[in-house]
Parts: sequence; C-alpha cells; structure tokens
Amino acid sequence: MSFFDSLVFSPRDVDLARSPLAGKIDAETYVLGAFNPGMTRLANGNLLLMVRIAEALRQPVRDGHVHSIRWFDGGYTLDAWPLDLVDTADPRKFMMRGGGWRVMALTSLSWLLPVELDASGTKVVAVHYDRAIAPAASYQCYGVEDARISRVGDRYWMTTCSVSPERHSTTLYSSPDALDWTLEGIVLDHQNKDMLIFEGKIDETFWAQTRPLGDLYFAYPPDSEWRAGPSINLAMSPDALHWKPCDHPGIRPHAGTLATARMGGGTPPILTDQGWLSLWHGVEPRGVVGVYRTYWSLLDRVEPWRVVRTEHEPLLEPAPGLTEPLKGQMYLDGVVFTTGIAEADGHYVVASGEADLACRITHIPKRAFGLA
Repeated sequence: MSFFDSLVFSPRDVDLARSPLAGKIDAETYVLGAFNPGMTRLANGNLLLMVRIAEALRQPVRDGHVHSIRWFDGGYTLDAWPLDLVDTADPRKFMMRGGGWRVMALTSLSWLLPVELDASGTKVVAVHYDRAIAPAASYQCYGVEDARISRVGDRYWMTTCSVSPERHSTTLYSSPDALDWTLEGIVLDHQNKDMLIFEGKIDETFWAQTRPLGDLYFAYPPDSEWRAGPSINLAMSPDALHWKPCDHPGIRPHAGTLATARMGGGTPPILTDQGWLSLWHGVEPRGVVGVYRTYWSLLDRVEPWRVVRTEHEPLLEPAPGLTEPLKGQMYLDGVVFTTGIAEADGHYVVASGEADLACRITHIPKRAFGLA
C-alpha cells in the first residue's frame, strides 16, 4: 500500500565531532541509535526531522564499575557504579539491585539533532548541528528523548521526554520557525510519556494525547471490550503550558487482541475532513521489549475522545529488510515507533524510528485511511 519506505538517516550519518558532548567527557562514545524523529514541515516546504541521538559509552564497564553519562552544571560527567550493585544484562542500561522498586541508569545520553529533508522526505539536504538540543536543566540530566512536533497557528510546539533522577517528565519547547527553540519547562510530571499536541485547536483550546504509566491498573469487568493497562488519554489547555486531564477516556487497549495490550501515542493528531487522524503504537508482549507496531484511529473533530473509525490490523510493521545493511549495529529488533506525520499530495509522509536504530520514512496513501 505504501510507495516509498526507506531508512533516511542512521548512526552512520552522525558526526560525533560536532556532538554537544564532543571534548567534554574523558571517554570514547559512539552512536547507539539515531531514531524516533519528530517531524514538521518548514516554511520553505522542506521537512524537518528532530532526531534522537543516543550517544553511548564505547566501554561502559571498566575498572570493576559500570559508568553513565550525566549532564551537570552546563557540562558532562561520568558516574561510576560498582558492578556488584547492578545488573548489566541490557547494553542500553543497568538496573540497581535490591530496593522495593525498579531503579535504573543509562549507558547513553540522548540529545536532539535537526535533520532537514527535501519536501518529499526522501533525501537529506542539511544537518543543523548548530541547532542541536541538549540537556539544559537538572531534570534533563540523563537526556532529552523522543520529540513530537505540532504546528498550531503560527507557532511550533515540541514535546520531549526529559530523563533524570528527579523525574521522568514531559517537557515543552516552542519556536516561531521550528529551528530556534525555547525551553518552556516541564508540562507533565513523572512518567507521563508520549504527549502529542493536536495540530489545531478545538473551540480555541489546545488538546493533547498523553500516556501516563503506572505499576497498577484496575480491571475492567470480565465481559468488557477493553483490557486494563496503559492507554492513550486526553488533556486540554488554554495556553499549551497548563494542562487539565479530560474526564473521558481516550484510546484504550482492546480485549480482543494482545497486539495492543500496551499502547501509546505516535504522531500528533492532524485534522482531516472526517476527523482527527491519530497514528499510535501498540506493543505485543514478546521477548525483552515486545513487538511494536503502528495503528491508526480517526477521532471526532469536536469530541476527540470519540473514535469514529479504527483498524485492528497494523498500519506499519517492523521491517527487518530495511535494517539489513546495519545488521552489525543492531541491538534490538521487532520495533517500529512512529513519531511524525506531514500531509503531501494524495498521501502522508510518516516518520518512524526503526529498531531504535535509524529513521524510517514511509509514504502512505490517504485511501489507506478511507480519506480522499
């Protein structure tokens, strides 16, 4: 159904000599992943990807310790943890042993790299290292992750996930041109991820999809069509800074399938003649992280908690063939994580992270959603 599907940016395309971390830590680093790109269309017609660069320590374990990178007071430092206190089975992170809850640290630090594509999204035309976004506050000391960009009126809004011991929060940036960004601060508190601001207001009010996480969910009745677990909620705001949760539930896991047992937002909802088009991810429990696929729903244009139409079949599946040239750098598979959408002539340009490794662009005809 798609007529273009390719990787357009990967770790091989990143120049770490121009990284925000370059020359600031006494350790060799490499690009673990260049993935999960927020996307928007610039005033010149080109597309902009805001690519998450996970910059990792080449040798995190040395001298009987495992190390993590941390932003501190305008610079970067390395923290060393004794190996007998941690579990290092996952190369991306390590878990602290003991305690009454899970505590982890990362062997990489993420920052955002603006990558400009041509209007079709098929070719890189510029990489704006001078506009990179790196940690700038204590609540971002372990990194800035997974941008989503929405244009509302004449301003761009970008949500990100900021990671620190203080909290795992959603932070907001704003910009007049999607290149020069202002950090507006925290807008959602601990572990409320995948915040997507609708590309347009409803009755002069900002709306957003959110996805709070927790360790406990209450069961639906045995005969319910819904399954308890992480779901896509809604919130509204007068100014994009102060958010009130919507009283109505949003998109919920369906009891009839395990493929979307866990779900979260993908692309900022965009308005069509049939309602708000929302692409989101569902995770089927399997292996270490599960299998991530992309699904879609059309939401009512006035009451966005009402699903007008949806499909239980995935829109996008992980594509191992795309990452075959990068197989030597693979550390994860079974993941497509869609993060951006832009309208084009007769189709949508959709941006995704593939295998937590590279940026995938797919052209999807509007007829796939029943749209003209």
